[in-house]
Amino acid sequence: MKSSDQKPNQGDSRRDFLKKSSVITAIALTPGVAVKAAESNADERFAELFEKIPLKLTVNNKAYQTTVEPRVTLLDYLREELHLTGTKKGCDHGQCGACTVHVDGQRVNSCLSLAVMNEGKKITTIEGLANGDTLHPMQAAFIKHDGFQCGYCTPGQIMSAVACVREGHTNSRAEISEYMSGNICRCGAYPNIVDAIIEVKQGGETL
Repeated sequence: MKSSDQKPNQGDSRRDFLKKSSVITAIALTPGVAVKAAESNADERFAELFEKIPLKLTVNNKAYQTTVEPRVTLLDYLREELHLTGTKKGCDHGQCGACTVHVDGQRVNSCLSLAVMNEGKKITTIEGLANGDTLHPMQAAFIKHDGFQCGYCTPGQIMSAVACVREGHTNSRAEISEYMSGNICRCGAYPNIVDAIIEVKQGGETL
């Protein structure tokens, strides 16, 4: 056999040797503690211990005491941790209003608020409006006036509508529309939503 025929095989063997040597060297240089930590996910649990911080707040008149990562939004905390999925995730940029909740009585886009920023505060979600089986007046008015179609934006619309009445921004249809403009309804139920708000305002009930 000619020597020229052996060269390609020798090259392949040399590359295989280098690859194997690199892997063996990397394993040899890896600390045993790191390997064990990776195998048992201890590094994740260790990081979690330091990354999560205590959080106390009240949601729908129920006190919660837990730990949460600083990066978690109030919206994700409500939906993922407390399983209160009535508050919807729409744009996740504070532009659609689907995630509106009340924080100490004020309407807030929960996707823009970190959970840890609400330490000690009182949160009300759409689940907390009704009194048992008795609907909140605004919920009843939305049903009566057909203030929704697909219903995805409805929880945020109702929470903002309640706040709109409380804030006193219901002196005209134009004013109501202005102060409800942060809540988008892709189905176009705006006139019916305004009708529902006017009825509740005229009813004079304490919200």
